[in-house]
Amino acid sequence: MKTRKLGHTLEVSAIGLGCMSMSALYGPPADENAMIELIRSAHDEQGVTLFDTAESYGPFTNERLLGEALQPIRDKVVIATKFGFDIDPQTGERRGGTNSRPDHIRLAVEASLKRLRTDNIDLLYQHRVDPNVPIEDVAGAVKDLISEGKVKHFGLSEASVQTIRRAHAVQPVTAVQSEYSLFWRGPELELLPALEELNIGFVPFSPLGAGFLTGNIDENTQFDASDFRNHVPRFSPESRKTNLALVYVLKTLASSKGATPAQIALAWLLAQKPWIVPIPGTTKADRLEENLGAVDLELTAEDLSVIHEQVSSIQLTGERLPEAALKMTNL
Repeated sequence: MKTRKLGHTLEVSAIGLGCMSMSALYGPPADENAMIELIRSAHDEQGVTLFDTAESYGPFTNERLLGEALQPIRDKVVIATKFGFDIDPQTGERRGGTNSRPDHIRLAVEASLKRLRTDNIDLLYQHRVDPNVPIEDVAGAVKDLISEGKVKHFGLSEASVQTIRRAHAVQPVTAVQSEYSLFWRGPELELLPALEELNIGFVPFSPLGAGFLTGNIDENTQFDASDFRNHVPRFSPESRKTNLALVYVLKTLASSKGATPAQIALAWLLAQKPWIVPIPGTTKADRLEENLGAVDLELTAEDLSVIHEQVSSIQLTGERLPEAALKMTNL
């Protein structure tokens, strides 16, 4: 497995593994024993070293799953988790909204450490910016946890460039996590240039457009009743039918490369910047192997030019998140 560097010092596999779908949001939770086996094989057989979770996934169940799976190889992997939603650290009660008060951050981290079965968190993200807490206070709280050895690196998720700069001035930010793919290219305008300037790594979530870029979803696809995509505008049947034009571009290039649409989509991301580390999620061993195969797929300058030209002419429809969730981004 090839590696990449986030920030100045955090070296990770070129593609990480997003673990959220194993426990939440994409339908019923997967079998825990099977997921433990999948997580361990991701490292032992495929060389993945970056594993992404959050206290809110479940809540708590995904951190517990990852903690059990990675305990035997803890010193060989990088664990990324997140705080920031208003969740009772002990009971898991969702109280709604965000909560990044310094005292709550400390309680959340202490609880995450126990669930992850570790004495330190390699990369700790603020999951969403809290409009009621100055980002300087958040960065200061994480800085204290870093000085105590409980956290190694600080990250932000779905934050604006202004917020990133303010946080970075207090405690250097190692990585920013936001959505980015051929299905959502918003970060290209302001975020990517700022991250390059500040030497901050970028970890795109939903690098396969929540599964849409795999080519396995069309307007007739039926999602489980508990799947969050049922509430996402770009996943309405009408939007899916229109947006399939994007998938056609990927399928056409994939066939000429002996690859899959998912591999083309991930290889395109990797080609954008050497400090981009996507974290596709899956619950299936064959999909994991497929996704990781993108690391060795070389897209030529001509390939990238063709993708850019063809994708730029497509008018995608539907917002990437429900309205309430969108209001919590880019703060």
